[in-house]
Amino acid sequence: MNGFEFIVAPLILFMIFVAPLWLILHYRSKKQVSQGLSEHEHRQLVDLADKAEKMAERIQTLESLLDAEAPQWRNKG
Repeated sequence: MNGFEFIVAPLILFMIFVAPLWLILHYRSKKQVSQGLSEHEHRQLVDLADKAEKMAERIQTLESLLDAEAPQWRNKG
C-alpha cells in the first residue's frame, strides 16, 4: 500500500493544478490559431514580405554584377 500512496499523491496534485492549467492554455492557443493573424501580426508579415522582396532584388543585382566582373564566381563555392 505504501508504493500506491507514493504514486497517488503526485497524481492528485497533477490533476488539481497542472491538468486544468494545461487544458486552459491548450485551448486558448487553439482559439488564437483558429482566429488567424491579428492586425499587428498581419502588418509584420507584410513588412517582412516587402523586406524579402527588396532583398531578393538586391541579391539579383549583386549576382548580375558578379557575373559581369567575375564570371567564374559561382564555381568557386
